[in-house]
Amino acid sequence: MKPERIVFAKAIDERTLMVKFTNLEIKKYDISKLLDNPMFSPLRNPSFFRNFKIEAGGSALVWNEDIDISEYELWQNGVSCTDEEIERYIESIHHSFGGKHDRARII
Repeated sequence: MKPERIVFAKAIDERTLMVKFTNLEIKKYDISKLLDNPMFSPLRNPSFFRNFKIEAGGSALVWNEDIDISEYELWQNGVSCTDEEIERYIESIHHSFGGKHDRARII
């Protein structure tokens, strides 16, 4: 089975990513277990962790030439978000913008 592709991703705290896939499912992925590997140690820096891009085609999240996390890893080991978690996250974004943005367009 082919994993779903990434369409949106956001760091929601210093160790957790929220990732939306092509099938519209949203999962949380905790990077803590990766930090035991020295290759991923730069992700301990919150500003570095938050500075990633989605690889063209949605196949990975990429920080630099050495650090990426594949869509397969995020899909297989991410935890599906509940509607309540998604709503809480959207509300936090909505309030951070002073309530001036359309909530349906945030994620």
